[in-house]
Amino acid sequence: MRYRPLWLVLVLFLACVAVCAQAPDAEPPSDDAPSTVFPHPNDTRWYIAGQINVIFQAHPRFHAPYTDTNSLKPWGQSATSRVATLYTGLQLTRTTDFLFDMESASGRGLSDALGLAGFTNLDVVRNPQLGGTPYLARVMLHQIIPLSREKVESERTPFSLATEVPARRLELRAGKFGMADFFDLNSVGGDSHTQFLNWTIDNNGAYDYAADTRGYTWGGIADFEDRHWGVRFAEAAMPTVANGIKFQTDLSLAHAENVEFEFRGHLRPERATVVRLLGYVNHANMGVYSEAIHNFLDGGTPRPEITAHPLQVKMKYGAGLNAEQQLTAHLRAYGRLGWNDGHTESYVYTEVDRHGEGGLLVAGELWRRKLDKVGFAFAINGLSPDHREYLALGGQGFLLGDGKLNYGRESILESFYTLHLWRGVYTSFDLQYVANPGYNRDRGPVVVPGLRLHIDL
Repeated sequence: MRYRPLWLVLVLFLACVAVCAQAPDAEPPSDDAPSTVFPHPNDTRWYIAGQINVIFQAHPRFHAPYTDTNSLKPWGQSATSRVATLYTGLQLTRTTDFLFDMESASGRGLSDALGLAGFTNLDVVRNPQLGGTPYLARVMLHQIIPLSREKVESERTPFSLATEVPARRLELRAGKFGMADFFDLNSVGGDSHTQFLNWTIDNNGAYDYAADTRGYTWGGIADFEDRHWGVRFAEAAMPTVANGIKFQTDLSLAHAENVEFEFRGHLRPERATVVRLLGYVNHANMGVYSEAIHNFLDGGTPRPEITAHPLQVKMKYGAGLNAEQQLTAHLRAYGRLGWNDGHTESYVYTEVDRHGEGGLLVAGELWRRKLDKVGFAFAINGLSPDHREYLALGGQGFLLGDGKLNYGRESILESFYTLHLWRGVYTSFDLQYVANPGYNRDRGPVVVPGLRLHIDL
């Protein structure tokens, strides 16, 4: 009985795939079918683009003998999120860009994005009280320093306007940006606009990367790129509190270092292989789980409280492995592994100390729909012993806390089909299955179906 929802997920998803694959083309199949509503010329110094992403999700009632303030609520509920972004850029010279993006994020997530380490919607801002008022998402100066005369083609994106770059180069960035825009990238698991939606499938759950509650930070990046490998380093600001919107301006009290090595080659002829090795260190006013537990057991607090400590600078560090492999002309696979020390509090992204994930992405060219895609992925999230005990004794993090805990790894399955409707308009059917939500064997499992409308302007 406990695993019956998993069969429901698989049956419903396969039905969606069958219907979409047999549906008539919204436009005649073509190798040059437009992928955006408006054309984006490559021969101008300016760049203007935009996107709108609307996600609806729901879940039915699920088993839960107890519920606390940070739990995923067990009664049936639904939620809708909306994110709209305006990308602008000016190519000052052939090697210098100025980039400026505005964004609005509104709506909310299921249970206000509480109760799951691998939350089901990456677009959700974890503080719904911030509202939908537009805000500055990114502002960057991007400088390319050529280190070779050889040139290679480059796709124009909101983060780089050059259509041709030196094969060997140093790229420097300074300003406000999302760390996940440049680190831990993955072409299979990494796009909530047209692919997977879950936090710990689109990103490495154990990577507690520097960011405010909206996912952005201030800092600088140095990125050396050669034909078959690259290495990048970032120094970035940290928020004043966990999941906070304000940054600590005194860098002696809080800052973060990130480094990533990337290797590009071919394990099989004409089949691309990419491997990335990531390391990071955060310094901030963080609590320590063992200290919070001892303080509670000694009668200092009514429950373990990770924030009950004087101003202090603690260090959190972790590592990640990220790989993707092209298997056939239409099939790609990917995987990630992640680990962090688990002693200091989860501070920025989510409450995961151990992480593994993998999946497949199938391109719609296989059934003559070039811009359609279908994906299957899983993620397994775990906690350190101190983090488990903290939650079991009634402690709360910025996302989790059921009042007590019967620990089990949080396991997630996700599948989607993205259907190209017209130019830059896409819709997606998404299904997720979460066992042991919030690492709690006493609760769940949870089935979360979803619909997404995405528009690339």
